[in-house]
Amino acid sequence: MTAERNCLDCGTLLHGRADKKFCNDLCRNNYNNQLNSSSYNLVRNINNILKRNRRILEELNPTGKTKTTRKKLVAKGFDFEYHTHSYQTQNGKTYYFCYEYGYLHIDGEEFLLVKRDAE
Repeated sequence: MTAERNCLDCGTLLHGRADKKFCNDLCRNNYNNQLNSSSYNLVRNINNILKRNRRILEELNPTGKTKTTRKKLVAKGFDFEYHTHSYQTQNGKTYYFCYEYGYLHIDGEEFLLVKRDAE
């Protein structure tokens, strides 16, 4: 005799296979979507910030290398907290990148924008 099993999502009594966890695909999808929603939202929000940062750097740097100010970057919504990677030169300067577009803090309010060639 087997114990009664209920759907993990809606609680309906399950019939059939002993390892069945959900009464149908809708309940299975709903359960898994809710289980993953908080971590998915975090990743989605960070990806959106990174894509926005990249778009801003691309927009302000049409030639591949130019200078701009912190004020211009911030006015467009740039978030300095998020970048995909960094690169430190031999002389100790650190470039921060959002995918292939990067920036280097020169001094004061000035930044050098660069585009890294595809490798």
